Amino acid sequence: MGTLDHVDLELLAALSHDPRATVVALAERLHLSRNTVQARMGKLERAGVFGSFERSISPRSLGYPLEAIISVHVRQNDIPRIVQELALIPELIQAHGISGLVDLQLLVACRDAQHLFDVDARILAVDGVERTDTSLVMGELIPYRLGPLMAQLDQER
Repeated sequence: MGTLDHVDLELLAALSHDPRATVVALAERLHLSRNTVQARMGKLERAGVFGSFERSISPRSLGYPLEAIISVHVRQNDIPRIVQELALIPELIQAHGISGLVDLQLLVACRDAQHLFDVDARILAVDGVERTDTSLVMGELIPYRLGPLMAQLDQER
C-alpha cells in the first residue's frame, strides 16, 4: 500500500484502541458511514496492513508460561532451508533474521525449563545451525504497539 491518509490512520488508531470494534461502532466513533469504514477496512486488508491476529493470544493462556529468546548462529548460505525447518517447531512463535553477531532471533514458548532445553536441542539438530544462546524473557516491559508510531505519522502530515 502506498500511503495511508488521515482517515486510514484514524481507523487504524481506533482499531488499535479497540480491536474488537464492529464496523458500525468504528463508523460512529469516526463519524463515517458504515460503507466507508467497510471499504477502507477491505482496502487495508488487501494491502497487507493488518498483521497476524494471533499476536494477541498469550502463550501463557495455552499452557506455555515460559518464553525465551534464542539467538541462533547458522551457515549463511543455508538460511532459507534452515528457516523452513525451524518453522516446523510449534514452540517457535516468532523469528527474525538480523544483522550483527547473530543470524536469527527466535521467540519460543515452553511449558518449563526442561521443555525449553528440549526445544533448544531440536533447534540445534537442524543441519546448518551452528550454535544457540538462550535468554529467558523475564517480562514484557513494552508490549507490541504501533499507536505511538501512527500518532507521530499523523502529526507529520
